[in-house]
Amino acid sequence: AGATMTFSAQKCGVCFRPPSIILIYKDNSQDKTRQRIMPVRNFCKFSDCSRAAEELKNNPRHKAYLEGVSLRQLQKLYSLLRGHLKGQSLAESLQEYQQEETIDPEEDMNKLDDKELAKRKSIMDELFEKNRKKKDDPDFVYNLEVEFPQDEQLESCGWDIESDEEI
Repeated sequence: AGATMTFSAQKCGVCFRPPSIILIYKDNSQDKTRQRIMPVRNFCKFSDCSRAAEELKNNPRHKAYLEGVSLRQLQKLYSLLRGHLKGQSLAESLQEYQQEETIDPEEDMNKLDDKELAKRKSIMDELFEKNRKKKDDPDFVYNLEVEFPQDEQLESCGWDIESDEEI
């Protein structure tokens, strides 16, 4: 599959205060696991999560790190953050996200507009991808889950700069 990635994403999470996306990744060149904190700016409860996810993923500063993280994964983190900004509890945001992301087998695909249709299609593609990749596939990202670091632990971080300290 060509050159191996320098960074392999392991876990991706979101922190609410201050709003940031947190990536635990492995620096393959040095064989070290690090944490990267990417502050979320200009994002409010009315923001579009897909756009925010695309902007983050294509951000030249973060691009290389986020190669192993799917857009949908980032969208999910942004939607949890947006839910938090709307005053929802984490459980409510997760539930709302789950509902949006579930495909209803009874649904008539012909009645959906293009945007919705494309979204359904990407969900199906992703489900297909998930089933296709075997655990021994070198590109298989195992256990990419949403984790919520405790605020307390992170309060001491220098927040406005990307930090890539070893963890």
